[in-house]
Amino acid sequence: MPSTKSPIIGIDLGTTNSCAAFVQEDGKVKLIPYKGGDYTIPSIYAVDDKGNELIGHEAKRQWQLNPKNTIYAAKRLIGRSPKDDVVNTMRDVVAFNLAAGDRNDVVIECANRTFRTVEVSARILNKIRTVASDYLKVPVSRAVVTVPAYFTDRQRQAVKDAGLLIDLEVMRIINEPTSASLAYGVGKGLKETVLVYDLGGGTFDVSIIEIRDRVFEVKATGGDVFLGGIDFDNAMIKHVLADFQSKHGVDLSTDPVAMQRIKDLAERTKIDLSSRAEVPFNIPFITMTPQGMPLNIEMMFTRKLLEQLTSHLVDRTLKTCAQVLVDANLASGSIDEVMLVGGQTRMSLVQERLTKFFGKAPSKGVNPDEAVAVGAALYAHSLEDNSNIRLQLLDVIPMAIGLEKAGGEFHVVFPRNAAIPNAKRIVATTSYDNQDALAMRIFQGDHKLVKDNELLGEFTFSGIRPDKAGRVQVEITFDVSVEGILTMSARDPATGKEMKTTVRVT
Repeated sequence: MPSTKSPIIGIDLGTTNSCAAFVQEDGKVKLIPYKGGDYTIPSIYAVDDKGNELIGHEAKRQWQLNPKNTIYAAKRLIGRSPKDDVVNTMRDVVAFNLAAGDRNDVVIECANRTFRTVEVSARILNKIRTVASDYLKVPVSRAVVTVPAYFTDRQRQAVKDAGLLIDLEVMRIINEPTSASLAYGVGKGLKETVLVYDLGGGTFDVSIIEIRDRVFEVKATGGDVFLGGIDFDNAMIKHVLADFQSKHGVDLSTDPVAMQRIKDLAERTKIDLSSRAEVPFNIPFITMTPQGMPLNIEMMFTRKLLEQLTSHLVDRTLKTCAQVLVDANLASGSIDEVMLVGGQTRMSLVQERLTKFFGKAPSKGVNPDEAVAVGAALYAHSLEDNSNIRLQLLDVIPMAIGLEKAGGEFHVVFPRNAAIPNAKRIVATTSYDNQDALAMRIFQGDHKLVKDNELLGEFTFSGIRPDKAGRVQVEITFDVSVEGILTMSARDPATGKEMKTTVRVT
């Protein structure tokens, strides 16, 4: 039964669907249901023709008729710059308009308004919080929120900011694969090495995690923030559009309503093909000929065709698995269990290829759709004052963090897969007489040149004591928190004086 005291809830803020869970007084994890019995809430926000804001199932129901004012997969855009490759790809596949914001971020145009991606995520978080509060019958004000392991510092900070916008205290941000491993391992007294293969709606993560009872240590992580179930759907959609054009000479890609109908059926067909060998793909009256005659989509989709269209996507995931094994200095035979997380892992081809790659069938130890929320709830419970479990998460940063050197080279401060929390100091000096401030551009990524990496921000340290060039040293501390979020500070080692820091995310 619902508790009288508000617990810290766990939230899986997904690209396509989100859900939440909490630990009951008897110690069991309970997924928080929505009206109608659903445990997931579509991560969709819309404004209808009357100006009403719709979130979740209500937004999804009207999606076909209102595609330009229905925002989905905002998680793929959060914390990204407008010139990002991911953003450019998204522009080609979504009906809503994307534009450059004034904070080197992306804004979404919807119903003659502009929304920052963090505002859309805040509205979805608020919906989840409201559903949880209604169910628990107490206001919910604290949560542990999960993010893809491959999220950058900037993306993690954006999720925190989304919580701030709705007065939801994000107690901790934890990585989705790490969270799923908690759902698998807590309370079992395990001592094993697991590989979490997390292929969700919009992102792919793989992490190798060593479980030692209540200690969960991430050895290495990797991923692709632009690979997920949506891309499997898009491969199907591309095939349907080409087939229709070859038969009728009509390009449906410029018709938003037709595209939405095709998108909806592609997703349903893909799911059906997990349990059936073939499924009809029929949409009546998809468009009209110039003479006013209706045209239909009529074709058969087979599991074999789906696998042909998407095998290159599965190949990409296995390439990442191989790299993470190398990073962890492990052979595939050293993995005790392969855990499947995310709805797309139900695809037969994914399971077959993983079985071949690792020489063993993946574990069915957790529900792929629920594991991340369950793990987040378990971790949230461990933060409670009266908790009977204390969990230790030892995670890593997914990509190197460093600064710009002369000539545009990337100077690595924290290498990829460095353990967190972590702190490092570097010593810089002044380059001209009476210099009173020091500016530094910080990047995250795994490329040799900073222009190929993600700019996290520009840090300026002011209050440097005046002297000749090279006489004053500045000791700069880089501190990455347990959540993978960077903070910086500086001091004059000769005087011990702390310097003021300003951060500009450019």
